[in-house]
Amino acid sequence: MASQDGRPDRPAPIDVVDPGLYERGGIPHDRFGWLRDNDPVHWHADPDERVPGFWAVTRHSDVVEVSRRAELFSSAERGAMFTETEPADLVLYRLMILYMDPPDHTRRRSMVNKGFTPRMIKQLTEHVRDIAHQLIDAVAAKGEADFVEDIAAPLPAYVICELLGAPIEDRDRIYRWSNQMIGFDDPEFSGSREAGADDTAAEPPPARSGGSGGSSPHKELGRQAAAEIFAYAGELAALRRAEPRDDIATQLLRSDASGHALTDEEFQLFVLILIIAGNETTRNASSGGMLAFFEHPGQWRRLLDDRSLLRTAPDEIVRWASPVNLFRRTATADTELGGKRIRRGDKVVVFYGSANRDERAIDDPFTFDVGRDPNPHLGFGGGGPHFCLGTHLARLELGVLFEALLERMPDIRLAAEPRRLRSNFINGIKEMRVEFTP
Repeated sequence: MASQDGRPDRPAPIDVVDPGLYERGGIPHDRFGWLRDNDPVHWHADPDERVPGFWAVTRHSDVVEVSRRAELFSSAERGAMFTETEPADLVLYRLMILYMDPPDHTRRRSMVNKGFTPRMIKQLTEHVRDIAHQLIDAVAAKGEADFVEDIAAPLPAYVICELLGAPIEDRDRIYRWSNQMIGFDDPEFSGSREAGADDTAAEPPPARSGGSGGSSPHKELGRQAAAEIFAYAGELAALRRAEPRDDIATQLLRSDASGHALTDEEFQLFVLILIIAGNETTRNASSGGMLAFFEHPGQWRRLLDDRSLLRTAPDEIVRWASPVNLFRRTATADTELGGKRIRRGDKVVVFYGSANRDERAIDDPFTFDVGRDPNPHLGFGGGGPHFCLGTHLARLELGVLFEALLERMPDIRLAAEPRRLRSNFINGIKEMRVEFTP
C-alpha cells in the first residue's frame, strides 16, 4: 500500500545505499535496473531509522532535471552529501562551491574557473605524460604491480601538486588525506590515521556520505585529515601571496576584474575539495577503466589497433566506472518528479551509476564501447551549475595514462581479484594486482 503522495506506508525492502553492496560487487545494477523500470523516483528508507528517508532518483532524465533545476533542488539548503548535517555546521560548509546554489555558486565558480581554462589545462599535457611514464618506469622491470597504489592513485595526486604549485613530495600526503576523507565507511581507510593523531583537531568540513545522523561526522571520519589540509592550504596561500607563480593557487588568490578574491578560509575549503574531487574521480575512473578492459579484452585490442579511439575512450571509461555514485539535493518547494509528489524539505538523492546504464538515454548501455559517440553519460554530473569543473582535466589524465599503458604495457593482465572500497559514495577499487611482460 502507498499513501497519496506515492510514499509507501512502510519502507520498501530494496536497498541501494548499503556500503557493503558496493564493496562486494560494485554498483548494484540489478537493483537500479528494477528501480528504473518500476519506481524511478523511489521513497527509500534511510540507513539511520531516526531520520526521514529520501527519494532515490535513478533514471537519466530525472537526474538531469534535478541537476539543472538548482532553484528547486538545492545544494545549499541541507548540503550536497548524503549524510544529514547539523545546521550550525552548514554555515562553514556553504563556503564550499559544492554546497552553494546560484547566484553565490555562479560568482564563486567564475572565480575558480580561471584556474581551469583550456590554456591552464593544455600546458599540463606534457607534464602529465611525463608523470605517467615515470610511474610505469618505477614498476616496469618487476613485471607486476598494484595498479591502484602504483599507477592510478599517484597520477592525479601528482597533477594536484602541479596545479597548486606544491612540492611533488607532497603527493603521499595528498593521497593519504583523500583516503581518509572518502573512506569513512571502510575500516581500512577510516582507521588509517597516523599513530598519535588528535581526533579533536580544528573544526573541518566532513566529506562523509554514509549513514545519516548518529554521532558527529567529524569524529567518524578524517577530522585530523581535514584539519591537516586546512593547515597545509593556509601555508600554501601565504607562500603564493609572497611568491606568485603561474599556477591555480596564485590565480585563485588574485583579485578578479571586480576586485573579488578568495578569503583564506574559502581558499582552504577549495583546496580540500580539489584534493578529494581531483584525486578520487580520476583515480577510480583509471582503475575502474582498467578493470573494464580486463573484462572486455576486445576493447583493449581495439585501442591497441586504433589510438584515435583515445579521443572517445575517456568518456566511456567514466560512464562505465561512474566513480562518483551519488549526490544529495533538498527540495525547496513542493513539486513533482517522475510522477511523485516531492515535498519541500525532502531529501532527493541522484544516482549517477544508475543513470549511466539507463536504456532510455544511452544505446546498449551494458556494452563497454570505447568508440561510443555521442556519449550522453552523467559521470561528470547531470549538467547545471554543478557540472564537474575538472572535466577537461580528467579527460586529459585518462587519455594520457591509457596511451602510456598501451605503449608500455600492451599485455597487462589481471593477477588477482580486485578489492573494492566499502562506500556508497565513491565507486572505488582499493587494490588491483596486475602482471605484464617486464
